[in-house]
Amino acid sequence: MNEQESEQGHGRSFLNYWGNTSEEDYFASQRIKASKSFYTSPRGFKLFTRSWLPLPPTPPRALIFMVHGYGNSISWTFQATSIFLAQKGFACFALDLEGHGRSQGLKAFVPNVDSVVHDCLSFFNFLKLDPQFQGLPSFLYGESMGAAICLLIHFADPKGFDGAILVAPMCKISDNVKPNWPIPQFLTAVAKVLPTLAIVPTADLLDKSVKVEEKKIVAEMNPMRYRGKPRLGTVVELLRVTEHLSQRLRDVTLPFIVLHGNADVVTDPNVSKTLYEEAKSEEKTIKIYEGMMHSLLYGETDENVEIVRNDILSWLNRRCRTSVDGDRN
Repeated sequence: MNEQESEQGHGRSFLNYWGNTSEEDYFASQRIKASKSFYTSPRGFKLFTRSWLPLPPTPPRALIFMVHGYGNSISWTFQATSIFLAQKGFACFALDLEGHGRSQGLKAFVPNVDSVVHDCLSFFNFLKLDPQFQGLPSFLYGESMGAAICLLIHFADPKGFDGAILVAPMCKISDNVKPNWPIPQFLTAVAKVLPTLAIVPTADLLDKSVKVEEKKIVAEMNPMRYRGKPRLGTVVELLRVTEHLSQRLRDVTLPFIVLHGNADVVTDPNVSKTLYEEAKSEEKTIKIYEGMMHSLLYGETDENVEIVRNDILSWLNRRCRTSVDGDRN
């Protein structure tokens, strides 16, 4: 953590996760080109989007389509990975999912994950049509719930992407964070009548995800972060989708790297191991990190984050035609 971030413990607030430097100035200092906009999906949903690209005249080496996790957004610490990858020559794109960040929808309410999958696929396919990106390989990248959505995107379009980066995928919700209520049927029944009710008792996922105390403070400051209890309809839908995914791991055929900390109590690293073992993909890689928690790419120590980043970069380098130009920061 830098000095400005450490002062957060004394009550300072940040404009952005990196401090109070404007987005425009910060992106320029990082030597990348960034933009933000809105995209209207075929079902009429208005979704907030961002892009992070190599600074011209450097052409992008590949496209990376990124999907955030539950309760998160693309405008806070999620950007750290996007910026890193753009610096390494990759054109990165992401959108706030329905009910998240600046996108349309009731906060943290995801009544139908299939609709979210089609939103993402429509946006990603729209970007592929841009003449400047023709012929470039494209990869999916997802964190937690976002990684599960990436697998569902793959099932919807099995030949559409050249690989996937799956970070602590929510292929099954860990028993440590499942609702304590013993009767799932009761949850489902109530959700049919009151799906938006935010009453499901669960522990704070941020505290279970982020290891470094100073980084917890910064992550908590995300103005778009959902801080309420999970909504009944969202919980029932996530339980349905993760159960469906856990039964279809053998149907995964695209190249992938799955990364998981063995101290993760939010999503189950053993399910990632099962994904690696059962997937039919000819090219697949797994990385299980000793002692690391759920937030691998922000919440760990800087040294641990660097390890995970370099594993992702090495995997991408092997699948792209040209190598990254040195190790520039």
